[in-house]
Order: sequence, then structure tokens, then C-alpha cells
Amino acid sequence: MSGQEAGGIGLGLFAALIGAGGIAAAIRTRRRRAEIAPTYGATGGIVYTVVQAGCSTLLLLGGLGLIAVAVIFKR
Repeated sequence: MSGQEAGGIGLGLFAALIGAGGIAAAIRTRRRRAEIAPTYGATGGIVYTVVQAGCSTLLLLGGLGLIAVAVIFKR
């Protein structure tokens, strides 16, 4: 495994990890909605959760794409 390949895989794993964490945070915030209802509603409510989960999903897919590109170009 070359350094460039390892760097691509490492960056992809990092992006995928951050994306997965963002999705988990969005779901966790949505579940705690009853405890923080006024704040949750003032910050956008479900729209905020959907946008956060959507952006995190794109980051997760981008990370997986980087890993795939690093593995494909290895050959």
C-alpha cells in the first residue's frame, strides 16, 4: 500500500466517521425534542434535523467514495 493510497483511505474513513457521527447527532437531537421543545422549535425544528442528516449523509457517501476511488486506482 502506497502512501497516497493510505492517505486517500484514511481521509475517506475520517469523512465517513464524521458523517456517521452527524447522522447520530441529528437523530439524538430529534429524540430529545420533548426536553428542549422551545429551543428545538426556535432553531428550525424538524427542518434543521433533516438538513443536518442530509449533509451528514453526503459527507458519509463522499468518504465512502474516496475510499472506493483509492482502492480502484490502486490497480
